[in-house]
Amino acid sequence: MGSTMESSGGAYLHLGAVTSPVGTARMLQLAFGCATFSLVAHRGGFVGIQGTFCMAAWGFCFTLSVLVVACEFTRLHACLRLSWGNFTAAFAMLATLLCATAAVIYPLYFTRLECLPEPAGCTARNFRLAASVFAGLLFLAYAAEVALTRARPGQVASYMATVSGLLKIVQAFVACIIFGALVHDSGYGRYMATQWCVAVYSLCFMATVAVVALSVMGHTGRLGCPFDRLVVIYTFLAVLLYLSAAVIWPVFCFDPKYGEPGRPPDCSGGSCPWDSQLVVAIFTYVNLLLYIVDLAYSQRIRFVPAL
Repeated sequence: MGSTMESSGGAYLHLGAVTSPVGTARMLQLAFGCATFSLVAHRGGFVGIQGTFCMAAWGFCFTLSVLVVACEFTRLHACLRLSWGNFTAAFAMLATLLCATAAVIYPLYFTRLECLPEPAGCTARNFRLAASVFAGLLFLAYAAEVALTRARPGQVASYMATVSGLLKIVQAFVACIIFGALVHDSGYGRYMATQWCVAVYSLCFMATVAVVALSVMGHTGRLGCPFDRLVVIYTFLAVLLYLSAAVIWPVFCFDPKYGEPGRPPDCSGGSCPWDSQLVVAIFTYVNLLLYIVDLAYSQRIRFVPAL
């Protein structure tokens, strides 16, 4: 008996995953990411929390980029139980923020124009300068993907590719910065009012993460009411909550009755509660602005949950 082979409905490998504009951006991400952490690990060097964060960010982004390119090229993403469009859009935005932060931190803490003391010498200095350049290029490569995949007006797209979806990633990232400042000797436990602010940051962060998770997992259609309506209601409540924190936190941290209006002279560099309180106040206003912009956009978007 002769055997027969069924004709395939399409090529198994998707060449557009590496030749399209988005695919080209992803290949550049792999090249720049590999070059960045290789230069640092080989001779550039890193120490402390700052260096560990940079290496972790570059390693995380490179690993997931390899996964994205491999799944796109082999079409295996169709087998995954998640919304691929939402996943790639969310990851590209998160990687952009992580790489932007690392591209600022690494040169700030590790790069100098003068040669390092021996035995590192000028070689380590040159490797760090090169790593800083590639870190900047890596950030631009991820930003290019976000720009290329962002939903345009009138375009049918996944939620995370819309402005509102991308802002959710930025809001969660800013909330993580706030949490980092809170745990760094901010003294938020002194008053019930500042504890309320911490509750606001936590509630909004968890709700934002839930929105992103539901979108990435493709479960938005299983909710009891329209997802876009829930997003608008939640964003409106988040604006009100952050507005209360934006008023309460500065009052109980910088008003003379409760806190210090200026930086105390006895504060040591790098471990001053007033500095942490200032960081929290600044990024509270940043997130308030992000939620207001999100509210304006979320009322106008239309998206397809299954994309």
